[in-house]
Order: sequence, then structure tokens, then C-alpha cells
Amino acid sequence: MRMPARPLRPGSPVAARHLATVGGGPVAVPDPERLVHLQFRRFAGCPVCHLHLRSVVRRHAEIEAAGVREVVVFHSPAEELRRHTGDLPFAVVADPDKRLYAEFGVESAPRALLSPRAWGPVIGAVFRGGWEVVRGRERFPAAGQPGGRLGLPADFLIGTDGRVLAVKYGEHAYDQWPVDELLHLASSHRPAAGHPPVR
Repeated sequence: MRMPARPLRPGSPVAARHLATVGGGPVAVPDPERLVHLQFRRFAGCPVCHLHLRSVVRRHAEIEAAGVREVVVFHSPAEELRRHTGDLPFAVVADPDKRLYAEFGVESAPRALLSPRAWGPVIGAVFRGGWEVVRGRERFPAAGQPGGRLGLPADFLIGTDGRVLAVKYGEHAYDQWPVDELLHLASSHRPAAGHPPVR
């Protein structure tokens, strides 16, 4: 795995690309018509990631109405991700070699799980996830995680012109934009006109 690049900042350019999704079709980043919320999660079946993504699912219609396309990246293989994300209504991207993580400066660190601020959400997510597994609604994550279990989340709001509008690098495993903050940021950064996409 390559070392993470320096963190991106508002105004940083994002090269145009099409990312393969686990659902089969490509997704454009940046999107020429909508803002992109590119979020980096951990591994397939990660309980705390699942807890957050359920909040995104519940309000996905609001997010779309705000002109935002959700794109979620995991560092698990596509085959493993399909077992856990088939019901998600947005693009899910597999990055098992962590190339995108490195490009966007997204790191792993022990504080992902050691920060006391993460303990409550992590414990709640593990208990909820275990109950959902017992009910047959979810699956346990694979025992081995080649990309590790100490990933930190990150959020990027990318404009139609290919520039980062807002960014958050999480300090622990459950440190990401809640939906209300994402919607506030989207309302503050309407798609920019008159700027060619970054290539």
C-alpha cells in the first residue's frame, strides 16, 4: 500500500475519473451536474460504518434533493462488499489496494478505536449489528481484514468543477459529517458555473 498523500483542502483539484462500483456501473467523480459527497469508510461489514450509513440511507431522498450524489469507498474487495452493501441506494466503490485512500490522504491509526469518543458508537454498533445478524438481516464481517481495522473516516464535498468544496478527516472511527451537516454544506456550495472540470 502506498503512503497517504498530504491532506486535501478546500480548493484542491480532484482529477476527473470514472470509478467502478460494486453494482457494476461506473460513477463519475466529479459529477458535471451534481455535487459529490465522497466518503471513505473502513471494511465491509464494519459495524460502526454500517451505523452511519443507515442514517444516510434514511435521508437519502433529502440528500439527492439537495443536489448531492453519494459515493462511498471501502478498502475491501468488491466480492466481499457485495455481501454487505447490496441494499444501499448509492454508489459503493471497492478500493482493496487503498489507492484512493492514498490519493486523498486518508489514513489508518490506533486512535480510530482507542479514542474514548469512539467507544459509545462502536459498542452500540457492535450490539446492534450482532442483533441484526441473529435476525438474519446482516452478516458478520470477515475475520481477516487485509486493509486492517484501524481506518479513519473522511468526507469530501466535490464541486461540479472538480474542486474540493469542504473536507473532514475523522479523528476516530465515528467522526464524520452527520447528514444535517452535509445538507448545510450542500446548501452553502451550489454547483459552480463557468468553471471547466479539472482534468
